[in-house]
Parts: sequence; C-alpha cells; structure tokens
Amino acid sequence: MADYPLPAFHFRVDWNGKRIGFTEVSGLKREHQVIEYREGASPEYSVQKMPGIPKFDNITCKRGIVAGDNDFWNWLQTTQLNTVARRDVTISLLNEKHEPVMVWKARNAFPVTLEGPGLKSTGNEVAIETLVFAHEGITTETP
Repeated sequence: MADYPLPAFHFRVDWNGKRIGFTEVSGLKREHQVIEYREGASPEYSVQKMPGIPKFDNITCKRGIVAGDNDFWNWLQTTQLNTVARRDVTISLLNEKHEPVMVWKARNAFPVTLEGPGLKSTGNEVAIETLVFAHEGITTETP
C-alpha cells in the first residue's frame, strides 16, 4: 500500500473542550529570528549566523456565521488593557477514520481581529466571519 500525503480539508479545532467548525485555518507557522555575530579578531570577513528567538505568526480561522452564536465577539470583548481571556487552541488534521494524525497546539491564544462578512445584495455566498488570534507558541505532535 502506498503512502500518500494527507488532504488538508479534513480538520477540527478545539478550545476549552469545545469543538468549533471552521472552513479554513491558516498561519500555523514558526520561524527563528537570525542572530548575526562577528568577533573583531576573527580571521573570517563574514558574520556567523545563529538561531535566535522563535517567532510565531497569528492564526486565522474562518467560519460561517450561525444565528445566535456570538462566542467570538464575546471573546474579543474580554480583551482590555493588560487583561484578556486566554485559551489554548488545538488544531487537528484528521484521517479518513476521523482520527488525528497531526496536531498543532497554540498556547495562551487571545483574539486580535474579528471581521464580519462582506455583505452584498446580489450575492448568494455564505456569510463568513474571520477570527485572527495571537498566541505564545505552537507545539506539534503526531498521535
């Protein structure tokens, strides 16, 4: 049996024990800032590069608006100067048996942007809201 890469369309998002359905998740990115250093007595005329502080992108989640569900707006309103309701967010890529095969965990997430849908009187698309949240780091695991 051949090993194929997993499709990206079967996933779930959990936070605080609650499962949320999204149409799209992006921003699962980690990079390290580069530190450049050159000692004055070095015989080399170039800098030495070292890994620095890790940097994480904000995560963007999109979903269809459901009547009476204001969880994201309520979460955004908890954000005030120096206080915010932080949540751990788990994003799982699932196989055909609905089992997680790759898991990303964002620690201490809080909302930074919530955008409502673009409304158009001649359209027939689903109303999509976009939530962007910052966090203090992503870890990955393969169950």
